[in-house]
Amino acid sequence: MKVVHDPAEVEATARAVAIGSFDGVHRGHGSVLETTRETGLVPTVITFDPHPRIALGNRVELLTTLERRLELLGEAGIETTLVVAFTPELQRLEPGVFAERYLRAIGADVVVAGEDFRFGVRRSGDLALLERLGLRVVVPPRVAGVSSTAIRTALAEGDVVAAAEMLGRPFELDGTVVAGDQRGGTLGYPTANLRLEADLAVPRYGIYAGLAREHRAAVSIGTNPHYGGTERRIEPYLLDFDGDLYGERLVVELWDRLRDEEAFESEEALVAQIARDVEAARRARRPALGR
Repeated sequence: MKVVHDPAEVEATARAVAIGSFDGVHRGHGSVLETTRETGLVPTVITFDPHPRIALGNRVELLTTLERRLELLGEAGIETTLVVAFTPELQRLEPGVFAERYLRAIGADVVVAGEDFRFGVRRSGDLALLERLGLRVVVPPRVAGVSSTAIRTALAEGDVVAAAEMLGRPFELDGTVVAGDQRGGTLGYPTANLRLEADLAVPRYGIYAGLAREHRAAVSIGTNPHYGGTERRIEPYLLDFDGDLYGERLVVELWDRLRDEEAFESEEALVAQIARDVEAARRARRPALGR
C-alpha cells in the first residue's frame, strides 16, 4: 500500500475513496473497505492524524497506533492511503473546499461513507452535498453492534474475547520494549516491559493469555501490587523465547483474561501462581471469530 501525506503525491485517477479515522480498523470499518474495493475503482482511504477528537482537546483511548492502522488498511486491500494532518486550518475548511482539495484532486469518482458522515467546518458537509458536487456516494452495509466505543467498553471490562469479535481479530498491545525492574528474571520468568503511546487503550488490569512473535505469552497489566507498585506496567512473558527485545517494537495479541492482579503472602506463592498462569497461556486458544 502506498502511504502519502499530501494530495499532490496521489495520482489523479478514478478512485473510490473511504474517509474516516478508522481507529481499530474493526469489522464495521471492514464493511466500508470491502465496499470500496467492490466498486472496481482504485481503493483509497483518507484518514487523519491525530484523531480529530484528540485534536479538539478530547480524551480518546485509541485502539491502534497509526503504524498499525496503516498496516491493517493495507492488509484489507487498500492501494493508497492519504494521511491528512488534522490541523486548525483543516477544521476551518468549507466542505466544498475540502472536497476539491482532497477528493477531486486525487481523482475520486465515488465516496464510500456511512449515512451520518459529516465533514468540513462545523461538520456542515454531508453525503447530499457530495452528490451535489458531482460525486457518487455509496453507503456500505452497517455491522450491527460494532463500534470503536463498544470495543473500548469491552476492554475496560477486561473482555478481550468480545473485543476480538468486534475487531475481527484479537486486540493488540503495540509498543516498544524498554528497560524495567528486571524482577521477572530473578523469579525465573523474564518479561518484556512494554511502553505504549499515551493515548492507546489498555484493558482492565489483570493477567492475560496471548501471543507475541509466534510465541504464547502470559501478560501482566497493572501496578505489580505484590511489590507495592503504583505505576502501570505491561509485562509480557514470551513462552519458550530466548532473545533480546530491548528497543524493538512488540505487538502482543490478547486472547483471554486469566485473572485479576493481586498481592501474595510470599514470593514462593507468587512464583507458583505465575507458573499456573504460564500453563494457562500455553493452553489458551485464539478467539474463534465469527465473521
